[in-house]
Amino acid sequence: MEKPLTAFDWSLIQAFLAVAEEGSLSAAARSLGASQPTIGRQVHALEAQLGAELFLRRARGYKLTETGAALVAPARAMREAVGQMALTAAGRVAQLDGTVRITASDMMSVYNLPAILARLREAEPQIAIELYPSDHTSNLLYREADIAIRMYRPSQLDLVTQHLGDLSLSVFASKSYLQRRGRPRSKEDILEHDFVGYDQDSAIIEGFRAAGLPITRDFFKMRCDHNIANWALVRGGCGIGFGQTNIGRADPEMEEIDLGFPLPVLPVWLTAHEAMRHTPRIRRVWDMLAEELRQIIKMA
Repeated sequence: MEKPLTAFDWSLIQAFLAVAEEGSLSAAARSLGASQPTIGRQVHALEAQLGAELFLRRARGYKLTETGAALVAPARAMREAVGQMALTAAGRVAQLDGTVRITASDMMSVYNLPAILARLREAEPQIAIELYPSDHTSNLLYREADIAIRMYRPSQLDLVTQHLGDLSLSVFASKSYLQRRGRPRSKEDILEHDFVGYDQDSAIIEGFRAAGLPITRDFFKMRCDHNIANWALVRGGCGIGFGQTNIGRADPEMEEIDLGFPLPVLPVWLTAHEAMRHTPRIRRVWDMLAEELRQIIKMA
């Protein structure tokens, strides 16, 4: 006997929504951490319950039928409701024991957080930490992370944010590069040097132009958008580059260079879902992160 519509298994709806948003079984399986056959069976089971075809199977993926397209909005509403239930339940957990998942940029995760998290583990050994390094936005509403450290102010509703201050950026070059090419002494010298830039981000180009140096993307003969790899290129002697002031000054292989014009700053924001903010373990991690990151910002 078929289940009544009110007895839907959430996993079937989740699988349907993942395929609808990702466009294929394989991509949906990756997003949910499941196998492709499992996702296929779940979609088929939902279609059987509904007595309707939800997707047109094509060589290049799955396309929603008219019925499937009509179900996307209510499926998303169900996902919101399930996520809110999880947040509300987790927010009422009173003990300090448990896991806190933190997401932060790659540079923050590699260079700033390890020492902080070591002190946190020493102070609160009953709190387990999951660190998710990523320069992409994680959705706190679906508990992809409990606390996010971001270099911009989040705009989503139902989030609590705190601006901790601004990290300064500086210009650096490796000692090996400077020994080989010399140190720039003027604006004219700058144009004769190799610079490590970014492939897509135009902020540095705009800074040069504001300083009266009308460069283009092609000025940078070495370009990389991955921040850790970009910094490694600078450290390896590929050219003059840009990095957080506190990281560069702490590196004995690097020297700071004054180009004669100001650089943008990186605002540091702590963010959490308001339903989780006062969970004891999350509050404890939040407070310690805020205190420790403010100290780093002051030193920079």
